Amino acid sequence: MSEEEQVKKIAELQQQFAQLESTVKQHLSKEAIIRYGNLKTAHSEKAMQVVSILAQLIQSGQVTEKISDEMFKGILLKLQPPKKEFKITKK
Repeated sequence: MSEEEQVKKIAELQQQFAQLESTVKQHLSKEAIIRYGNLKTAHSEKAMQVVSILAQLIQSGQVTEKISDEMFKGILLKLQPPKKEFKITKK
């Protein structure tokens, strides 16, 4: 694959993601949009993952009303891997 083809493919993927993102943002509350912006700045991969999940839910009709900030937080918490707990004992 030539460099020009790769650049075109990347541009196409970015455009598709921008369309998904605008669709998802229409279903987010103002506070959730702000939280998404912060997430996108700090953790772009996680933001892309959230957008793809929300887009699937919206397209399947499972999301009908605006997603509040609390609901958005809940989705983010579900995406976090479980934390390992360490028990330290002194001898």
